[in-house]
Amino acid sequence: MATKKPAPPAFAWDEDLIAGVQTFMGVPFSRDLSKSKAAILGIPFDCGLHPVRLGARTGPAAIREQSTLVRPYQPPIADYNPLKELNVVDCGNVRVVLGDTSESFRRIEAAVSHIVDAGCTPITFGGDGSVSLPQIRAVHRKYPDVCLLHFDAHTDTYPDVAGQQIPGTNIVEFNPATTFTRAAEEGVLDVKNSLHIGARGTISVQGVFDFTRKQGYELVTGVDLMEMGIRKMVDYIHDRLRGKPVYLCWDMDFFDPSCAPGVFTPTWGGVSAREGLQLLQGLSGLDIVAADVNTLSPLHDVGGMSAFLAGTCVMECIFLAAAAERARKER
Repeated sequence: MATKKPAPPAFAWDEDLIAGVQTFMGVPFSRDLSKSKAAILGIPFDCGLHPVRLGARTGPAAIREQSTLVRPYQPPIADYNPLKELNVVDCGNVRVVLGDTSESFRRIEAAVSHIVDAGCTPITFGGDGSVSLPQIRAVHRKYPDVCLLHFDAHTDTYPDVAGQQIPGTNIVEFNPATTFTRAAEEGVLDVKNSLHIGARGTISVQGVFDFTRKQGYELVTGVDLMEMGIRKMVDYIHDRLRGKPVYLCWDMDFFDPSCAPGVFTPTWGGVSAREGLQLLQGLSGLDIVAADVNTLSPLHDVGGMSAFLAGTCVMECIFLAAAAERARKER
């Protein structure tokens, strides 16, 4: 009697059978940017200098995980799918070298440069606040007049602090507190048209707000923001930055810890989730050329709520990139 032959496989050995690695909201994993107008990039790096809160390097993985809860349509504000419109791909993570800030920055700058040079808008997530500096360097080469729009509980424009050492000196050249100090010194931002929004106490160094303004930045404190209100703040931002290329930096500790406890430097008195998302949505119409969401610290999160909120902020950035791309096509 003839032996019965086994049935052929029900599926081919391809995407119908094998799921890919987890990407942001399930977009394709690819480094081919030829058909895309925006690309996701994770930056799993932190300087490791915080005395008690470490773990921002695990932010990209947590944001991708919680992004399964984020949806692509947002009526009545934006009832279309920007992931499809921009053909968004997830490029994966920069291969950083933990403990070697200079080498990691070199790699981050190179990775973001590839995205910018391909005509794509980089949408990134980190990582502590230091990772914005190498990204701005990359963006500045294509947009030499790029302006910073920075939402944060801190200005990240601190003077160098004694006791944190560069070899042969008494300062750390690169750390999350001096990101925009270095950016101003290097001339990679149009500082006079750059805004820090939401800075508040408590902080560890006296005179930081005055120091920030002396570098040429405009600072709208958290107190000023609450007095103005969200709508007036949005109008003011548009008046200041209309027609200018904008690097959007969104630090998750801009939110109050009641809705984002898993952040690098939690500071009470921040905005609610509703207020923060309203601010982000109100930026539509600006020429957003890059966006980064940073300072998530998953080790200190509660039930993934901060990572979920960060993923939602990333999606808002994608909506902003889509609106900016539509405006460019109309020009």
